[in-house]
Amino acid sequence: MNLTALAWRWVPKLPEGLARVGFALAADLASARGGKAVRQLSANLARVRPDLDQTALRRLTREGMRRYLRYYCEAFQLANWEPERIARMVRLADEERVRAEFGPRPQVIVALAHMGNWDLAGAWAAKALGPITTVAEHLEPEVVFQDFLAMRRKIGLNIIALDKGRPVFRELVAVTRTTEPWVIPLLADRDLGHSGVEVDFFGRKALMAPGPAALALATVRPLYAAAMYREQASYGLEFSSRIEVPAGLSRTEQVQVMTQAWASFLEGAIRRHPADWHMLQKVFIEDLDPERLAQVRGAA
Repeated sequence: MNLTALAWRWVPKLPEGLARVGFALAADLASARGGKAVRQLSANLARVRPDLDQTALRRLTREGMRRYLRYYCEAFQLANWEPERIARMVRLADEERVRAEFGPRPQVIVALAHMGNWDLAGAWAAKALGPITTVAEHLEPEVVFQDFLAMRRKIGLNIIALDKGRPVFRELVAVTRTTEPWVIPLLADRDLGHSGVEVDFFGRKALMAPGPAALALATVRPLYAAAMYREQASYGLEFSSRIEVPAGLSRTEQVQVMTQAWASFLEGAIRRHPADWHMLQKVFIEDLDPERLAQVRGAA
């Protein structure tokens, strides 16, 4: 059986302190081995913190791996947490402004980074803001994807699987055609298709997903960005101001400008909390192979 599938069955049964220690040790071991994913995380963090020497970068990478595996440890246990605990685990930054902008019945689209614990953010938002619909990458093996799907549904998330040929965008648009409140958070700091938007990110070029901006424009609904980061025993959740729709531009140009706006907000959050950015994949254009880059630019 896959190790992740085993973890779904056994980690919820372990004392939480023991589970956290085990995952921290696994993170340190992975950091010491320096596999492909760890090397990519280190390369990404080197762009975030170019001021660090090699020793400091190794420390940051190790802490980043610890927080990344802490996310998994919490994800395996999250479905068993009481609503009161979920509420305590998230602190909404600048709450008065966010509540005022969202209103009592929010209908908002949110561009997310792979930061903190985004499943916990979804569980919190489902109670604190309104029903959540989001998109999830279809993982392999299938048993692992189904376990993640079951957990996310149990914590109150409506999941649309990113399957080949599935009209995901149309399904998201359909969610917005209601008078009921809804929130659509989309992990977007990595392009999973071949239509990524090229943005300036930490002084370099990177590819981000066009979905949040495109959906906001198609549905005429407000777009925000959000970042999540560790705060001792809990998490901080920070929302940007509303991403404005630029006037006098084509739709493609509007998507570009709006995507750059939320990417710049996330850049600031990642710069302040680099260890919370769980990006073990390639996002910077200089890391992409020429064939993939040609496909993206051809699609654009």
